[in-house]
Amino acid sequence: MPAEGAAARVHAVEIHQDEILTGEAVALDVQPLGYFLRALGVLIDMILGVVVFVLFALVSSWLIAQGLLDAAAVPILTIGLIAAVTVVIPTVVETASRGRSLGKLAVGGRIVRADGGATGFRHALIRALVGVFELWFTVGAVAALVGAFTPRSQRLGDLLAGTYSERTRTPRLPAYAPGVPPVLSGWAAGADVARLPDRLARRVAQFVDQAHNLQPAPRMRVAASLAEEVAPLVSPVPAVDPETFLRAVVAVRRDRELRALQLEAQRVASLTNATSDVPRDFPER
Repeated sequence: MPAEGAAARVHAVEIHQDEILTGEAVALDVQPLGYFLRALGVLIDMILGVVVFVLFALVSSWLIAQGLLDAAAVPILTIGLIAAVTVVIPTVVETASRGRSLGKLAVGGRIVRADGGATGFRHALIRALVGVFELWFTVGAVAALVGAFTPRSQRLGDLLAGTYSERTRTPRLPAYAPGVPPVLSGWAAGADVARLPDRLARRVAQFVDQAHNLQPAPRMRVAASLAEEVAPLVSPVPAVDPETFLRAVVAVRRDRELRALQLEAQRVASLTNATSDVPRDFPER
């Protein structure tokens, strides 16, 4: 019995790939930014850096032509600009904006720590220094290769800094739907509907939304067919008619998805607002 109890406790703290465990031992369901969106954000940031180099070349050429700049100073200025564009500016921007840049703003992402907290100067500096190699020297090839084989599309700099890119644009909250039928209110409190695939769940939701437009015979036939597909994926299965069962399943899923999205929106808002109040002399975790 003690061994079984220990196994149960271990299972209770198990977290999934897209969850993070906070300091209060609460597992939060987060949404890492997708591989292609993240690549697009990096590309935007790199294009902005190239634009800065081009503008510098044009301005320095004009100044030399006008006799306002010594040509011997151009190599020194070029080295300084390279250091600024590849390391200094990304570090300052990410530190000041808590993990944001123009590219990440465009794709709806931000850099956060592995535990979901806000990043700081150390994280931004490590990412920028490693980015000189994996982004600029290899034209993004190393970052693309590493990101393709990491669970959260992390590049090499993220792995060394302990960060990843989190999605900040949460999906639109689901529309209001009628609640759980009163006869199944007790069942809904402990029902397990998590195994229901999204495609099947959408079919059931569409049926529930359009059921009032169907004739009685096809309505009962479709409800029975859908309930037969849903029943093996729901536990326990209540002893009610098929349509009532389907309406309860849809209501439970929507209620839980709504709560999850609200908690995620609150967490993102608190991460944005509360971290700016942390005293600067506290060491970062």
